[in-house]
Amino acid sequence: MAAPAVRQFIASSSGPSARCPKILVGVTHPQTCLVLNSRLRALRAAGFHVMLVSSPGHLLNQTAAEERVDAVAIPMRREIAPLADLVSLVRLWRLLGKCKPDIVEFSTPKAGLLGSLAAWLHRVPWRVYLLRGLKLETATGCKRCILLAAERLAAACAHVVLCNSESLRARALALRVAPRAKLQLLGDGSSNGVNVERFSPGPASAREGLGFSTENQVIGYVGRLTRDKGVPELITAFETILQAEPTARLLLVGWFDQAEDALEDEIRMRIEGHPAIRLTGFVQDTAPYYRVMDVMVLPTRREGFPNVVLEAAATGVAVVATNATGSRDSVLPEVTGLLIPPGDPAAISDAVLRLLRDPERRRQMSKTARAWVTEHYADDRVLDAVTGFYRGMLPSQPAVQMPVL
Repeated sequence: MAAPAVRQFIASSSGPSARCPKILVGVTHPQTCLVLNSRLRALRAAGFHVMLVSSPGHLLNQTAAEERVDAVAIPMRREIAPLADLVSLVRLWRLLGKCKPDIVEFSTPKAGLLGSLAAWLHRVPWRVYLLRGLKLETATGCKRCILLAAERLAAACAHVVLCNSESLRARALALRVAPRAKLQLLGDGSSNGVNVERFSPGPASAREGLGFSTENQVIGYVGRLTRDKGVPELITAFETILQAEPTARLLLVGWFDQAEDALEDEIRMRIEGHPAIRLTGFVQDTAPYYRVMDVMVLPTRREGFPNVVLEAAATGVAVVATNATGSRDSVLPEVTGLLIPPGDPAAISDAVLRLLRDPERRRQMSKTARAWVTEHYADDRVLDAVTGFYRGMLPSQPAVQMPVL
């Protein structure tokens, strides 16, 4: 699949002078493609010839086919792996040499580092590092130092570092990932926004199929099941909630991700064997599951800007989230949801119980949350800012004032 995609991408350089501008979007793992559909679609609609790069996987091929963009698979390891990383760097360097894109956008730690470095070596005209979060925030010791150095190198190779949220930009500045002028935020943040028509209030049609009765109050979670997402704390908190509200149920919409922060076997067995917990595994369309929830919880320890909170809010679900970097930007405290400290099971249970026992407050939060998300984070608004930003980099467009490496 790679060779035809590369040839097609190269071919866009020929023809009339007003050729289709080329942008290459790169991520480390194919599962990140789950959040790229609308971004790729918007870039293509804005007149870009788009190439998507990630490690091999079904989601890479599926996303490329759905959005009618070219795709190239280049293996990249999420963990630190010097020899494998060198091979990936060479492959990315060769790809960029063949494709000669006008703009590159790399994100996620490993692709951000290797892709930005390869793009710098080729002096790609515009190099963007999309900072989706800081993995180093939950790392310690030597590993934290290595991750921080990698972030700084990726940022140094880019003309601009686009930050997903204001608190992420502030954190990156505090860590001296890049100078203030290079750290930029488009609009109010978020890389995709949310489709407020798809994610909207409606009948809870999936409730019966999940085995929930009308008496059950459903606490929901959506995302990868990992330590950094705060899943161990959520499971501990749920035991407390269940003692106080025996009809409560926990709905986990996600999968056990085998990343560096994978859950311990003991936590997995507790989840899989618990009579009051429903685990869906990976699902392509999460919209029907939000409508089942009375409260959505994201107990994350680190974020960039969580899409799932925006999706829940658009669906009219009150949210409990942490005040971790990135996560705090997705909630108006006490207005659209509640913010709690990360890593605190007692805070999770207290906040959830407060909302479960106050349906009127939940209703008011739900109404306000949907209005807030619709105003600030509707996908057309967010993606118009993205495509406008990239169109402004092209020679025939107004210049974008940015520092150049």
